[in-house]
Amino acid sequence: MTMQTEIPVYLFLGFLESGKTKFIQETMADPRFDSGERTMLLVLEEGEEEYDSSHFAVKNFCVRTLDPAEMTNERLTALAREYRAERVVVEYNGMLELGQFFDAMPDGWMIAQVMAFFDATTFLSYNRNMRQLVFDKVQYADMVVFNRFRDGDDQMEFHKIVRGISRRPEIVYEYADGRAVYDEIVDPLPYDLEADVVSIKDRDYAIFYRDLMEDMQKYDGKVVSFKGMVATDRKLKQGTIVVGRHIMTCCEADIAYGGIVVLHQGSVPFKTRDWVQVTGRIDIEYHKLYGQNGPVLKAAAIVPAQPPEQELATFY
Repeated sequence: MTMQTEIPVYLFLGFLESGKTKFIQETMADPRFDSGERTMLLVLEEGEEEYDSSHFAVKNFCVRTLDPAEMTNERLTALAREYRAERVVVEYNGMLELGQFFDAMPDGWMIAQVMAFFDATTFLSYNRNMRQLVFDKVQYADMVVFNRFRDGDDQMEFHKIVRGISRRPEIVYEYADGRAVYDEIVDPLPYDLEADVVSIKDRDYAIFYRDLMEDMQKYDGKVVSFKGMVATDRKLKQGTIVVGRHIMTCCEADIAYGGIVVLHQGSVPFKTRDWVQVTGRIDIEYHKLYGQNGPVLKAAAIVPAQPPEQELATFY
């Protein structure tokens, strides 16, 4: 049998009783989802609800429950061949990190859409006690759905948690009466991007760095000023350093140095871990440290600085 080149994969994420099964049932019952492709519904956890395939509009399908311990490249490849899958819908186990699925994905499986579901009545508790698992689900999501949302719940509290992880997903609040309300909260940047010199406060570096890397062109030609820690390397040309901060997105395990290439004309021998205040124009151009186009700051001034009160940059 010849497998098709690409098999689209639709991932539905969330903890038990978060609404995944109900949404997948509704999706499979929607005639618009019946494109004629043979669809394998892969269930990686035993939920409270069972699927009623008699209401599926998708006629060419199979449902396969798989123990997460069996989730290997070889097993998924064999299942795709056995069921002649042309499309895969996955109900993912909320207690598993997504890296396990990505590592097991057969060649040709391509992620088409990722949706994360949470029970609004338990989400804040999960976020406090299992932050890494919540972060893992939200960071890849195209849409985050909060089920069982109540009129007294504060959308902003949920909004901030999602946006602290990613600005990509749409956020939907589903109420018990059936209302589905889309999040329309606007997150203004905490600095004035139209100022002659865009001044980045110490507490805002993580937001600045993420926004810069996600939408570089809007910073092209802007003059910015921020405090950061120097990183140097003998391989760099004279007059080239990197200035940035260690950023924690979720927890200690994901701390990474987020730095910007800085070109300067000064004679001061900057050393790794020196703290400096740097001011200069950002140009979006190729640099070998990025291996592609990226922000290159042409420094007008670099002066020694004291470390910020909180050296680790966060989104909170």
